[in-house]
Formats: sequence, structure tokens, C-alpha cells
Amino acid sequence: MMTRVSLKNVLSAVINQGAAEARAWIFGHQLNPAGNKTPHKILRMKLFGEKVAQWYPHDIKKDDPLVMARQEQERLSKLEMLKRRGKGPPKKGQGRRAAKRNK
Repeated sequence: MMTRVSLKNVLSAVINQGAAEARAWIFGHQLNPAGNKTPHKILRMKLFGEKVAQWYPHDIKKDDPLVMARQEQERLSKLEMLKRRGKGPPKKGQGRRAAKRNK
């Protein structure tokens, strides 16, 4: 037995669908009549990386060559002090892995 569908209901459905498509096209929305999950909501969001980067203050140490030179000098003097005490890094090829391999 075939159910009767009134012409009025069919026309109403077609008009509503056409209006929804036109509305989506005009306002730039994504039409999703099935209601499936899509990533369009996430893709429409503004990027917030720049906003997060603005929150942190600018590091002036990296821009000032005098500060960088002083830090490098402190690092080298500490390294030299460690070497004099025999605690510095080993020469190339003389490290722990090389000693382990020679056993």
C-alpha cells in the first residue's frame, strides 16, 4: 500500500530545502542536513597562537649582543673551571660509550 504524500507537503519541503541552501550560500555556512559531525566549527575558529605569543613579554636577552656575550663568557669560564678540576666534558671519542665499547 503506497502512502499518499500531499503536494503541499512536497512543495513545502522543497521550498524549505532551497531556502536553507540559499541561506547557507549567502552567509557562508556549511549545509549539513544529515546532522553529521564535521570539523567546520573548528576550522572557522580564529587562530589563537598569536594571541598566546602576545601574552608573554619579549625576551630582550636575545636581542642585546652585550647580554649574550656576557652569558657566553660566563659559560666558558665555568667550563674552564670544571676542566681544571677534571670534571669537564671528555674529548671527542673518549666518552662513556667509547670506554664501554673498548671493554
